[in-house]
Amino acid sequence: MPQQTKQLYLKGAEANYIDPYRQGNVIYLPDQGRVIVVGDLHGHRRHFEKIIDYADLENHPETHVIFQEILHGGPEDKYGGCLSYRLLLDAIRYKLLYPGQVHTLLGNHDTAVINEGSVIKNGKEMNAAMREAMKRQYKEHYDQVQQALVQYLMSQPLSVKCPNKIWISHSLPADRDLNTFDTDIFNRPYTVADTRRPHSVYQLTWGRHHSAETLNRLAQKLEVDVFVLGHQPQDDGWCIAGDNALILASEHSHGCILTFDLSRYYNVQLLSEGVVPLASIL
Repeated sequence: MPQQTKQLYLKGAEANYIDPYRQGNVIYLPDQGRVIVVGDLHGHRRHFEKIIDYADLENHPETHVIFQEILHGGPEDKYGGCLSYRLLLDAIRYKLLYPGQVHTLLGNHDTAVINEGSVIKNGKEMNAAMREAMKRQYKEHYDQVQQALVQYLMSQPLSVKCPNKIWISHSLPADRDLNTFDTDIFNRPYTVADTRRPHSVYQLTWGRHHSAETLNRLAQKLEVDVFVLGHQPQDDGWCIAGDNALILASEHSHGCILTFDLSRYYNVQLLSEGVVPLASIL
């Protein structure tokens, strides 16, 4: 099993790099089709299963599903270890089945795993909880499996850009980081150093509470009109943040996803009509 897990992570990494819609670190979607954006999932297996059924990619080859923040949360082993890495493996299998339709974006919890950093969720240090669970499962093979996991996480694109000027990423640089954020990170291979404070991948994945000025400046710089983000907790599963940003969360009972048509133009109000509560999907 450890060798199979390692190979799955490496196959997933290869699939990310050769995604037919990827240029640099951005997925550029076509001008036709449907998009389903998932907010932070954090190990929520039932919601993952609902999303797969809802997307029905086998019968809808024009549909794209965008995931983020799959790790850290959900089921635990009997010692309290985080088992979300198992859901990530299922997401990779899904990607391998539909390589041009499933896309998973880098999030801040991923950068914490890459850097063996501390990340707290619901009062628990999630990296330690997941690391201990993986050690119990993979035993002497843990180091090899962990290295393959990091290779997979580093292969993930940073954003999705749609022809109708919708931009999807885990987050955006905070106000204080806007002047030092280097948009060239979307064009060149990023490194482990880029995922550390205060570098650009870190800024992109950890920023919160963006001002209207920051959102407008980034929209102009990135040539988009509306941002769809995760990262910031949403008790109701989503919110509109200012004039041009919508934030999603998919990890709890009020979690939501967003669906929209690539051939239509949206402002943030029109886009919000595509919010779908996961509780409404049977």
